[in-house]
This record gives sequence, C-alpha cells and structure tokens, in this order.
Amino acid sequence: MARSTRRPSGLRLSLLTRWSALVGTLLTLGIVIALALEHWFPNRPLLVLAVCLLCVVPLSIITIRSQLAPILSLFRALAGTVTSYRDGDFSFSLYWPQNDELCDLVAAHNELGEVLRAQRLDLVQRELLLDTMVQNTPVAMLLVADNGPVVYANIAARQMLDQGRKLEGQRLDALLARAAPALAEAVARGGDGLFTTGDGEDEDVFHLARRRFNLNGRRHELLLLRQLTSELRRQEVQTWKKVIRVISHELNNSLAPLTSLAHSGAELVRRGQTERLPQILATIEERTRHLEGFILGYARFAKLPAPRLEPQRWADFIARLAEQVPFRVIGALPAEPCAFDAAQLEQALLNLLKNAHESGSAPDAVTVTVRRVHDVLRIDVQDAGPGMSDTVLTNALVPFYSTKRSGTGLGLALAREIAEAHGGRITLANRASGGLAVTLILPSVSLTV
Repeated sequence: MARSTRRPSGLRLSLLTRWSALVGTLLTLGIVIALALEHWFPNRPLLVLAVCLLCVVPLSIITIRSQLAPILSLFRALAGTVTSYRDGDFSFSLYWPQNDELCDLVAAHNELGEVLRAQRLDLVQRELLLDTMVQNTPVAMLLVADNGPVVYANIAARQMLDQGRKLEGQRLDALLARAAPALAEAVARGGDGLFTTGDGEDEDVFHLARRRFNLNGRRHELLLLRQLTSELRRQEVQTWKKVIRVISHELNNSLAPLTSLAHSGAELVRRGQTERLPQILATIEERTRHLEGFILGYARFAKLPAPRLEPQRWADFIARLAEQVPFRVIGALPAEPCAFDAAQLEQALLNLLKNAHESGSAPDAVTVTVRRVHDVLRIDVQDAGPGMSDTVLTNALVPFYSTKRSGTGLGLALAREIAEAHGGRITLANRASGGLAVTLILPSVSLTV
C-alpha cells in the first residue's frame, strides 16, 4: 500500500525510541514505588522489593503485550500473504496504521504483490494466447510421457486419432493400434520422416517430426504431424506446368524449322533445283538429332536405373571422358580402382563439364580433380566463369530450373540424381578466385572393390 505523504526523517528510529521510553517509564515507576515503600516501611528491603516486583512486573507484561500484539499480528499477516504468493494467490494486501519502519516494510510488501499480480496476469494472457494458437493450428501435436500416456493433445491430434475425443491419459500404443498402419510404422521407425496413408484420390502425405526433452524431471516426447498433401499437389501441378512449357518451347523451336525446311525442300524438288537438298536434309537431321537428345534427356532423368557398381580404373575412365569434352586434370588420379556405374558417372561429369564450358571459361580453365579424403571420393569440376548468384545457387539443382534461354534445367538435376543414387551428394560454390566449383562426393561404401 503506497502512502501519499512521507514521514519525517526524525521518526526513522521510532521503534527504538518507543521501546526506550517504555523501559524508562517502567524503571521510573519502579523507583518511585520503591522510595514510597522505603518511607513507609523502613529497614524492610525485602518487603519493598517484593511489593515493587508485584506492582511493576504485571504492569510491564501487560504494557509489553499491548505493544507487541499488533506487531505480532502484522508478522502473522506477512507470513500468510507469503504463503498465498507461493500458492499463486496475489490478491492480498496489508495495512499498518503507524508511520514507522514497519510501515515501510508493509508498503514494500504490497508493491511486491502488485508486481506479482501484474506478472501473473501477463503470464495468464500469454498462456491463453499460446493455448489458442496450439489448439487451432492444423499441425497435430501430441505430448507423450516417457512411460506412454498422452499428456497433451490439440484439436488436430484429437481429430486425427480419436474423432475429436479427449486423448489425455490414453496410452500412445493403444491410439496407434486404432490409427492408420502407416502412422504406426512411422512412429515405430523413430526419427523424422514422411509417410503416406490411403490410396488413389484419397492418398494423404504427412510429415512426422519428433523431439525429446525433460519436463518436470521426467522424459517427454513431442510428436508433430503435418499434412503435406495439398502443398505437394500444388508443387506437383506447378512442376508439370513448367515441364509442359519447357517441352512445348523445345518442340516448337525444333518443329517450326523442320516444317519450313521440309516445305522448302519440296518446293526445290518441284522446281528441279536439287543442288540445295543435301544442305536442307543435313539441317533437318541436325534438328532431329537435337530433338531426339532433348527427349532422351527427359527420359533418362525420369527413369534413372539403379547404378551397377563395377570396378573402374581412373586413368581409363578419365581418358574416355577427355575424348568427348576438353578439360585439364589437376593432381594425380587415385591409383586404386573404384566401384561405380561408369555410364552414369560419365553422364553426370559430361553435364558438369558442358556447363563449365558454357560459363565462358577458356577451355584450359576447365579442370577436374579426383582425390580421396577420409575414405570418401571427391570429384571437383571447376571453371573460371562469372559464378552464380545466391538465388541461382539455391535453385540450380532443382529440376527444370535454368537461367539459359534454351536450357532444360536437367543437367545439374540429373548429376544430383546420379550422385544420390550412388549414396553421395553434390555441392555448388563460388570460387574465391572467380568461377564455380561443383563437387561430387561419393561415400566409400559405394567405392570399395
């Protein structure tokens, strides 16, 4: 409780002054009584002492108790409010009528209560907001104790697992026994991942995420189930639209010249001017082969077979690759043979080398480095071109993404598919000295002969 006026500084030791005055008054009273009795009963000191004690001690006790009673009551009230604060009840405040140090204590105690009340109200509002968000999120959330019972479940989890009924207290294994088998298998596998439920038009794709942590000294696990069906279908539609646009563009670029050349050839034959026919037929053949290569590229990407791992010697493999596209080899090639699918890895490196030459690099600036690093095979293809922007680096490995006017966006995507089929990965990075470095990393498990 705040006070409107501040007490004078001279009263800061009022308790000490009050008790000193009380003790002095009692001593003075005792001396007065003793002198009076000494006058009335001379030479009887014991009687005088007994009468003084009988008069002063009860009076002292009564006076002290009357002074201590409100202070003791205040201390009991303080203890009671502290207990209420511990139990989460901050609605109490205290009052002290005297303008002394105890009044300061009561005021500080009441200010603490106000702060705790404000913090509690703010916490309650935040908890309400968080609970509203968690309950209404489309992501199904399950908090499960270590021994199996569900501690918390939001609305989406209730709808998914028990038709909207309360899940708290039920065991997770009992809920999974009534759920879709794919969900039970995904939970049994452990870790994060995707799983599919239903068939055909009723097929749904979900992502399962799991996190373990300690709560109130006990081990808990949080399961998050997110439906991805609509998002994946949107992405699928967008991908198909892009594929159709790319194919339509490439077909039009090839078929339009073919139609024009065929018409020109027929007209020359009709006129008997056949000297230009070989040139027209050669152009038709070139455009046809280009279209054939374009279609084969799509087919190869869509139907990439599992790699056939066979021992290969690096010197022979690099020699065959150099016959098709120029590049420089940096460093010594590994002496020991390695196991990989020669046709697939050759296709991946041809795509990378073709991109390196199309970057504007000089032919001798395109390099290939093959080395083992900690039982992992690392193949680096580097050029001296302008490199890639951050946006292009982020999307370069996405199928059908291309910054070239006539590009299909399949070269790097196919290289990534081949690397991942071998159990490896591909990375892209701009070189500090300029140009791009594309790295194929293949694990040793795929390479041991």
